[in-house]
Amino acid sequence: MALAEHEALVRLFCERPDLAADLLTRSLRVELPDYDYAGLESADLTQVTPAERRADSVVVFRRKRPEADPQPVLAVIVEVQRRQDAGKLWSWPMYLVSLRTRLECPVILLVVCPEASVARWCARPIELGHPGLVLKPLVAGPNEVPVITDPGQAAEDIELAVLSVIHHADTPQGPEILDALFTALHNLDRDQAGMYADMVRAALPGEIWDHLEKHLKTESYEYLSDWARENIAKGRAEGQAQGKAEGKAEGMAVAKAEAIMTVLAARDIQVPDEFKAKIRKCHDLDRLDAWIQAAVTVESSDALLDEEL
Repeated sequence: MALAEHEALVRLFCERPDLAADLLTRSLRVELPDYDYAGLESADLTQVTPAERRADSVVVFRRKRPEADPQPVLAVIVEVQRRQDAGKLWSWPMYLVSLRTRLECPVILLVVCPEASVARWCARPIELGHPGLVLKPLVAGPNEVPVITDPGQAAEDIELAVLSVIHHADTPQGPEILDALFTALHNLDRDQAGMYADMVRAALPGEIWDHLEKHLKTESYEYLSDWARENIAKGRAEGQAQGKAEGKAEGMAVAKAEAIMTVLAARDIQVPDEFKAKIRKCHDLDRLDAWIQAAVTVESSDALLDEEL
């Protein structure tokens, strides 16, 4: 599994947790309970077993209560699956039980699969052994993610438009879908637009991206972010394996740094400019991964940097 491709999809749900609700209600016809807002939750699903259990993302829908903490009414475990993995048949049921026990609310498993064959494999019922107890994963594959070729529709739901590109990039409509997304992105702040453009670039295999890029309607198209121009375009022009590896590593560091700030912002934690600068200067991928995990629970950005990681 390509790490960068995987992380780009996971990050979409960090940017907008309500994307899980869109997929469940629009594509999979799941009726959700009334809720006031959706937010990220710690994805650590380790219980008493010694092996670590960590989902890709966890979204919790909460209902506000007078004079009490918001009540969890539904939790969604989001798993990005780009290949068949028999180990998931054992870990997914554990994820559900662990999170249900922790939050004391119903839990849904949502599996995002850009590949149709993988989506079919993931949708198979998982027999748990107890009579009548069967887990049927809800899967958002190419058949469930809509084809968005209208720039206006893309602008209404940027994250879903990004998913549309990733799930349908290798179809005849791929270039049209990508063009609709990039047209919509031009109406956003440059940094935000660049972030989504980078997500698409990171999530797609190189050969598919090359094909789409050749068919863009706008011949003068440029990458929308400074990072993409300076790293991806530069690495391609150099054409050397070492340069490509360095560019990919640096790109992963940038993506992880942005993910940290996204999680903190989603939790309404102030993220000052000096903090952003410190995080972006870090290129230690292990440390960045640890900071991403800590960002879910720390009370301030300063506390994150003070963590003994």
